Amino acid sequence: MIRALHRWPGLLAALLLTVLALSGTALSLFPAAETLSAPKTEASLSVAELAQRIQDTYPGVEQIRRAPSGRITAYWFADGRPESAVIDPATGTGVASADPNQVERWLKNLHRSLFLDDSGRLVAALGAGTLLVLTVSGIFLVARRAGGWRRWFSPLKGPFSGRLHIEIARLTFAGLLISSATAIWMAASTFDLLPDGPVKPALPAEVSGTAGFALTKIPVLVQTPVAEFRDLTFPYPGDTTDVFTLKTDSGTGYIDQGTGDLLIWAELTAWDSVSETIYMLHTGQGASLLGLVLGFMALGVPVMGGTGLVVWAAGRRGRPRIRNNTPANKAETIVLVGSEGGSTWGFAATLHAELKAAGQSVHTAAMSSFNPARYANACRFVIFAATYGDGDAPASAKGFLEQLSVMDRAPEAPLTVLGFGDRNFPAFCAFAEHVMQAAQAKGWQTLIPMETVDRQSPQDFARWGRNFGAAIGFELTLNHQSQQPAATGLPLMSRRDYGAEVQAPTAILRFQIPRTSLWRRLTGRGFPKFAPGDLLGIVPEGSTLPRFYSLASGTGDGFVEIAVRKHPGGLCSGQLIGLEPGETVKAFIRRNPDFHPVGGKAPLILIGAGTGIGPLAGFIRNNTAKRPIHLFFGARHPESDFLYSDDLADWSRDGRLSRLATAFSRGKSPIYVQDALRRDAAEITRLIANGARVMVCGGRDMARGVAESLTDILAPSGLTPAMLKTEGRYVEDVY
Repeated sequence: MIRALHRWPGLLAALLLTVLALSGTALSLFPAAETLSAPKTEASLSVAELAQRIQDTYPGVEQIRRAPSGRITAYWFADGRPESAVIDPATGTGVASADPNQVERWLKNLHRSLFLDDSGRLVAALGAGTLLVLTVSGIFLVARRAGGWRRWFSPLKGPFSGRLHIEIARLTFAGLLISSATAIWMAASTFDLLPDGPVKPALPAEVSGTAGFALTKIPVLVQTPVAEFRDLTFPYPGDTTDVFTLKTDSGTGYIDQGTGDLLIWAELTAWDSVSETIYMLHTGQGASLLGLVLGFMALGVPVMGGTGLVVWAAGRRGRPRIRNNTPANKAETIVLVGSEGGSTWGFAATLHAELKAAGQSVHTAAMSSFNPARYANACRFVIFAATYGDGDAPASAKGFLEQLSVMDRAPEAPLTVLGFGDRNFPAFCAFAEHVMQAAQAKGWQTLIPMETVDRQSPQDFARWGRNFGAAIGFELTLNHQSQQPAATGLPLMSRRDYGAEVQAPTAILRFQIPRTSLWRRLTGRGFPKFAPGDLLGIVPEGSTLPRFYSLASGTGDGFVEIAVRKHPGGLCSGQLIGLEPGETVKAFIRRNPDFHPVGGKAPLILIGAGTGIGPLAGFIRNNTAKRPIHLFFGARHPESDFLYSDDLADWSRDGRLSRLATAFSRGKSPIYVQDALRRDAAEITRLIANGARVMVCGGRDMARGVAESLTDILAPSGLTPAMLKTEGRYVEDVY
């Protein structure tokens, strides 16, 4: 409900809100400029002295006004013509024209009424109401997206446009709330929907009937400082029954022109004070610095409008077209999808295609379309449920739980639920758990227990697929691959070569990060941010199939770096090893969040062999907090393929690497990395007991040997690598 309330008004009113926001920002500059340009007033100057100075200069003065900016303007008649000027309080003389600024007037007409008089004022008021709805709904959505109110300012992940949308909302919500609410108040006042504003007190019944009392002797004018003064209107010349009218910050009163007595005084009411405060907040008149801040915040509106459109369009693109989708009333397998950004639909499409290839009839649809009466031929239900924010339903699952709650009984066909989420958030797969609990409460039979996919892991998905296939009676292999992004040309900056002596050419290749315009980043077409452990997909010449290499650098390092070994007959590795500085390769980034070091101070045990040291070197390079890191590295020979040897020495000296243990399989004392682990069994056991996380990168045989060694090392403590994996403390990136 909140998302729909936020999405559709935002999309429909984006242009109107952009016009109102930009014109409002421009108008916020004028009060500040007026404050800076207004002649300064002495702190001790009274209204009596000011009025006398102006009258001495302009004997026909009829009115003196002081704007909230401090600018003083006088109005008088000269030779029968009305005149006005901005006054220097020190001399009482005019120093500038008081004619309205035509640009400011044009902007005000645009901002208030779109040049359409009352019809335009109504449209502008509707725009303000829409902005208020978007701001309030956006506040709740940001809290959900961040994982709760306490995590309001927590770092975000995901596409740049989505993160920018939320970051701007975080910074501007207070200003937009003030601007939209005050605009609605002022519009209501314009259309007489609120009580009348300040009302002048009734004119006095009796006056002295005389004139000529000196301005500098009128007590109330002498006692009123210019800083509290707003307006002084002089009596009509020759009319002894007329009076002075004085307005100040505290009220309005009438003064006898013949005696100087204050005849009537009316204090400003609480309602009047509220109305004036709201006017000040919206216009910046009297608070020019606040006006500038609010005007700057208003610039977030067009940016959020653009990024919101990009996010919406990306979500539309992210939902794949399901081919050969069997009608709901004829399908044996019903796949229901709850997705926010569209990625879960990709997994559903993979399952759909595999089941269809196996001869199954499958219907795939959004969870929001759930209707038990439609599934006459269903043998099983599969629910793919992502989680939005702090455990809420994603966009395409709207209304599912409500529909389930009003059912008299659950469907007869059994159910399996697969949750998609990110373990870094407290509410990991919480919505999927809500679905499972609600289904069980209805007595819905379970086909297999609920499982989860962490950060779009293809491995987690494949494991679930095997279990699901076994439950329905045939082997099911789910090899999910996210849609391949467009490749970008990366120029090679430099290279370091190893391995020639052992007939295993290897190189550390460093590429230049391509420059990306803001627009391309907003639309998701630029080179994305990356971190060590993510994957660089390279499309070799003569092939359309990408090869993936673990990244040894992050965006903050300022370059793209990988370690490559030439494989006999390897198309991609051969081209990369032959690459010279200045030449380019076509590449793209694929996130690999399962192989990132989680935050915290717990030690890291990094284990790698050969080019598997690449991402591990990236972790160490970025360890500026000097978290304890213990590296176990294996290679063939120390003289030929000790990758990053100089860097590791530097990182050891500056504290980024706590300990380095090497194992070389050729040389005087041949040893493998798993043997180095056994040699330090006591230290490894101690580190793991203290919460250390193990990260392994390299070939499958090496990884298998490492797991066997750690199984033996940890056996006395009652732990196993499998147990550490379930805790997220043992991860592998093997090839």
